[in-house]
Amino acid sequence: MTSSRTIAGFIGPTLLAIAVAELVNLGSLPALMEEAARSPLVIFLSGVLLFVAGLAIARAHNVWSGGWPVLVTVLGWLAMLGGLARMFLPTRLAPLLVAIGENATVMVAAAVVTLAIGAFLSFKAYGRG
Repeated sequence: MTSSRTIAGFIGPTLLAIAVAELVNLGSLPALMEEAARSPLVIFLSGVLLFVAGLAIARAHNVWSGGWPVLVTVLGWLAMLGGLARMFLPTRLAPLLVAIGENATVMVAAAVVTLAIGAFLSFKAYGRG
């Protein structure tokens, strides 16, 4: 449980910061996404970073039973898969990035889900018990 709380203590606040930043910058996100989509290198490098983070989580915390700690493991594996997709398909993902950036409903929904997961993991990491 200690490693679950420790890793959740990193993931939770990070997801909270990402979600709040997305919501605060909602008006400029389409332009940011379009700019990122013009550079497959940015997509590729973000994939490398995401893959490394996911691999570190999956190696340190490959827990598939026991309640909420499974969420930490799932996020690690999703990060690895997302990183691999960005590394192997940067030019194919670019149009998808633009389409997502132009859809405010999808952006807000993703930010709200990210906010909820970040808040939950932060509570588990820093709350009592």
